Amino acid sequence: MATRSPQYQAGGSQYQSPGTAPAAVAFNTPATTRSSPIAARSLARLGSSVHIKGTISGSEDLQIDGQVEGAISLRGHGLTIGASAQLNSEIDAREVVVYGKVTGNVHARDRVDVKTDGSIIGDISTARISIEDGAHFKGRIEIDPTKSHTVSA
Repeated sequence: MATRSPQYQAGGSQYQSPGTAPAAVAFNTPATTRSSPIAARSLARLGSSVHIKGTISGSEDLQIDGQVEGAISLRGHGLTIGASAQLNSEIDAREVVVYGKVTGNVHARDRVDVKTDGSIIGDISTARISIEDGAHFKGRIEIDPTKSHTVSA
């Protein structure tokens, strides 16, 4: 019994066995042509070497790994504060996840998550909150579960 060897298209980027449909996606296909089961959300990122003094506002999710001194307003969008981030900011967002350090008040419509090495010194106002073991928090917490429903309505 003879076996057939696989066939490759020019450049070797698509594998195709004889008599079968082409492979779904080759590993080196650009990401812009790949389909994803999860709809892509727009995400901006400020790297760890970035230092901003001033106001940040936007209409997309944001991850900050650097230093920010000034108000951050991402109404309806999420903010992730990376482990190397240091913020001296008043924050207003839909959800806030803290891995780094925040000094200032945090207002989140849906939730605030303070992770193990995260730190918030300031007041928190949100509908839901989680503070992991090892996290640091100093301030007041106002929890209003109706807050997330009134904003989205």
